[in-house]
Parts: sequence; structure tokens; C-alpha cells
Amino acid sequence: MTHPSPRGPRRAVLALLAALLLPAATPTTAQDAYPSRSVRLVVPFVPGGVTDTSARVVAEYLGRRLAQQVIVDNRPGASGNIGTAQVAGAAPDGYTLLLAFDGTMVINPHVFAKVPFDTMRDFASVGRIGTATLVLAANPELPARTLGEVLALSKSRPGGLSYGTSGIGGTPHIAGEQLAQRSGAKLEHVPYKGGGQAIADTIGGSIPLVYTAVAGAQGHVKSGKLRAIAVSSARRNGALPDVPTFIESGFPDFVAESWVGILAPAKTPPAITARLNAELNTVLSDPALRERLATLGIEATPGTPEQFREQMRTDLANYGPIVKAAGIKLE
Repeated sequence: MTHPSPRGPRRAVLALLAALLLPAATPTTAQDAYPSRSVRLVVPFVPGGVTDTSARVVAEYLGRRLAQQVIVDNRPGASGNIGTAQVAGAAPDGYTLLLAFDGTMVINPHVFAKVPFDTMRDFASVGRIGTATLVLAANPELPARTLGEVLALSKSRPGGLSYGTSGIGGTPHIAGEQLAQRSGAKLEHVPYKGGGQAIADTIGGSIPLVYTAVAGAQGHVKSGKLRAIAVSSARRNGALPDVPTFIESGFPDFVAESWVGILAPAKTPPAITARLNAELNTVLSDPALRERLATLGIEATPGTPEQFREQMRTDLANYGPIVKAAGIKLE
């Protein structure tokens, strides 16, 4: 007569204990491995501008954090609409991202009769990169030194005062229209194909005022070729600390800043956007990167995806009435 060996039951018990004590194995998903290849950052403008340069700086640092190359892909056209629409229609897998610019995302929908994307519906927020302060500056020969004096002078002249900007529908243009609407000043917009030419014509005396980014104007202000009137940021700018804000100059809550950030196609997995946001905030806290952005006139502003999305929602709502009242339209 044979008896069963006690080793069999003992082995079964040990195997059961091992299964209970060891962590359960889970299959690796594409999200867990993200990113497993290079990431494309679409810039909807031509190479060389501040927006493009800021994208390349951030892509360099972000690529190090992700251990994958972040490739800048310029897709210009229709004031940023073409490249932006391409990202809206891309696969929501985290491998195609958009360098979002406020002019494209929150002004174009009001200025153009039709845009090929919906700002709030077609994108998932990753995070804001930073903001660029704008300044209203004058030719030094203009007999006005403060914002109040500039506005009063515009009302006293039959044709008012003209101001140059980088083009129709840009943030400086909208800010100028907002100032005219709130103050009743006679301000005539003169669009250029870039802020540099508007600055040059103001220095040369062809136009009395220019509304532009601090980065492009600060050198001329410090040399005396331009007189800074006011900055339209919430607080004074470090590059021009002696120049008052519009708020200090008598216009409560007047804040008009340009911003850049990163968006992904809608339905991108939250785990991926959270990873990208965490890495973006890490690089934006790097002093070396902050300094490089500062040379472009951009102040790094780390934050959450929700904060960036709310910024877009607020600006989209605020700019609509200004654009409509000014009658700004582009085909």
C-alpha cells in the first residue's frame, strides 16, 4: 500500500504563499513606456522669431528630461492656423505637440471668419511656458511723458496719434484697441510685418508710438532712442524697472501680455499630459533655461494644465468683445 508524499501539499502551500506575497505583475502599456521615440513639437510659424526660438530652447531641455529628442517642426501659414489645425487632427498619443501662442489660440478665433480648430475642444492642456511683457513706447520728440499725457495729446489732435504693431490681430494690436476703447483716446493702428520695423519707424519719427514686446524695445529705451510710456503687465518688468504699469497709470486691471505654452491633441491620455507637465515645470525651474527665455523677453511661468486651460478660456472670452467693437477681421 502506498501513501501520498507530504511534499506535494507542502509545495502547493508554498507556491500559494509566494503568489500572495509577491507583487502582481502587470503588462507594460504604451503609456508606461512613454516616450519610447522622438516627440514632435509643431511651431505654426516660420523659423527665427521669438516664438520659434523659445520652442527650440524648451525642446532642448525637455528632450533631456524625457530621454528622447524633441524635434521642432515649423508649419507656418494663416497666422498660425495651419500648423495648429494639423496638431488638432494628430493622433492623441503624446508624440505630436503644439507650441501654442496666444495670438493663434485666443485672438484668431475672433479675427478670422473661420478657423480650422476649436481652442477649447480640440486640445488637451500640457502647460504654459511663459509670458512676454508688452510696452507702449514713444519717439522721444513726442511732447508727452506719461500715459495720461499721451492719451490727452491724442484727443487734442484732429487725427489722433498713430501706433505701430507687428500686425493686424496680434496681441499688441488688441491691447491698443482695448486702451482706446477704455480711455476714449484717438489711437490709429498702423500694422507692420513685424515688430522690428514698427520700432524702426517710431525711432525714425514716421509714427509717434509703438506697442511691442519689451524684449525688442528695451535696448532702444535704455539708449534713449525710445521713451517707454507704460508696460501692460500686472507688475513692473525687471528689464525696465522704472517704467510704470498701465494699472499704476490709472487703468485698473489693464493687463495685456503675450504667452506661449504647450498643447496636445484632445483625448491624449491624462497620464501622458501629466508626465509632460511635470517635466515642463522641472525645466522651467532651471535657472539656465529661465535666463535663456529672459533674453527673449519671456518670463517662465510653471503651472498646472488646469491653470493654463483656464488662462485660454479667460482670454478667449475677454478678447471677443474688444475685437468685435474694433471691427477687426481677416480672411
